[in-house]
Amino acid sequence: MSLKQITSLPTYNPNRVLDAIIDKLQLKNDAALSRALEVAPPVISKIRHNTLPIGATILIRMHEISDFSIRELREMMAA
Repeated sequence: MSLKQITSLPTYNPNRVLDAIIDKLQLKNDAALSRALEVAPPVISKIRHNTLPIGATILIRMHEISDFSIRELREMMAA
């Protein structure tokens, strides 16, 4: 399933992915997550509020910093 298909699912919830990474890396909040992902804080906010999908570049960066596989990250998004 492609990212575009995942983000259009009614069960799509990017917060599961963001929260899982925060938990795994023992980060304090979304600001710390944005620093870890090397993105501006508004990017995390837009992803959380479902106005910006998790794109391939951020997905790869999430994989790099968390050691979750791409498959695990995609499954978390679509669960």
